Amino acid sequence: MTEKRTAYINAHLLDPDSGLDAGGALLTEGVLIADLGPGLFADGVPEAIETVDCGGHCLCPGLVDMHVHLREPGHEHKETIATGGLSALAGGVTSLCSMPNTDPVIDNVGLIEFIQRRAREAKGVKVFPFAAATKGLEGKQLTEFGMLAEAGAVAFTDDGLPIADSQVMRRALSYAKTFDLLISQHAEDLSLSGCGCMAEGEAATRLGLDGIPEIAETIMVERDIRLVEHSGGRYHVAHISTAEAVDCVRRAKARGLRVTCEAAPHHFSLTDLDVGDYRTFAKMAPPLRSERNRVAIVEGLKDGTIDAIATDHAPHDQESKRLPMAHAANGIVGLETLLPLSLELYHGGHMTLLEILRRLTLAPAELLKLPVGRLQKGAPADLLLFDADVPWLVDTAKFRSMSKNSPFDGRPVQGRALRTIVDGRTLFTFDG
Repeated sequence: MTEKRTAYINAHLLDPDSGLDAGGALLTEGVLIADLGPGLFADGVPEAIETVDCGGHCLCPGLVDMHVHLREPGHEHKETIATGGLSALAGGVTSLCSMPNTDPVIDNVGLIEFIQRRAREAKGVKVFPFAAATKGLEGKQLTEFGMLAEAGAVAFTDDGLPIADSQVMRRALSYAKTFDLLISQHAEDLSLSGCGCMAEGEAATRLGLDGIPEIAETIMVERDIRLVEHSGGRYHVAHISTAEAVDCVRRAKARGLRVTCEAAPHHFSLTDLDVGDYRTFAKMAPPLRSERNRVAIVEGLKDGTIDAIATDHAPHDQESKRLPMAHAANGIVGLETLLPLSLELYHGGHMTLLEILRRLTLAPAELLKLPVGRLQKGAPADLLLFDADVPWLVDTAKFRSMSKNSPFDGRPVQGRALRTIVDGRTLFTFDG
């Protein structure tokens, strides 16, 4: 049986791996990229090949989001693997990593296999599960890293909670080093953050709310880097949010330590002032920080200190969010705003398209050793066609996610996904 062949012509090809940034065409054959380049189909496309005219828009590797909460199993009323996948595809994401803080916690081989099976049944976005670093996320006993990795876990984290015990983190880094696995940390000293529900500062004082000090993040990152120095392990800071923590990572990299980090779009596009008058849709962990910290996140992305952009997509139902600030759940949905919010860095003149796409595709794929994130012959045909300039207003009512908890509702943005292709199959097209 002849595999389906599709030609994407009149495209602006963008590949962070090779540096390709030129007009041209790309050919998929079955699930793989068969050919690409500026001169491809210069004499026209053969009749037997299906043709997609890209209209001069950008064609790049599908986005890779390394930090997504899919809520299944246990909280399917907020999101499922299937609905989260639809939301991802609408945002141009073709591969994502699911977090393990579900109910039950993803801390054994059977549950890793469950996530993989449910993703296969959905026949959509590629799902690569993170496993819990400690059993039950209790921060005490390590999970079976080797067995879980063999089953398909791509990294380990207690996300939602920090690995607070220094000895446990030391053992985790040393154990993971045996298999060259990544430990991702939710960097927060809970004894310092306490009952805080937004960033410590003038805005919190004005609202009369308990604040979370910046040092709650910084002190955990500093401790962990010392443990990396001792163990030689691979360490990743999830959703980094403070200037001091970014500096910690910058210095660790300069010393040759295997330390990386990611930032979420809300931490470089919003500040604590966006909490406004007790807007619980702007409540998250780590919290929105000051303008000084927001600028530091942008600078960290620009100079490469921050390796990847990831959403920390955290869907919640209305009942979990429409509560007093101190009691409302943390987190926002982010898959469908990932691309336009990241493109604000391009439209603001901070980064080039290729630099932004590297942090959205190649960098997370390389961190987790995933075979995605590149436009090259023989690579998976996971593609995103997007218009970098089209203006629109975010409308959460149109989100594919089951949950609508976003502080960006009504925000004017530029750039959107037009077509999302996974393994050569078009799974999303923007219909206006």
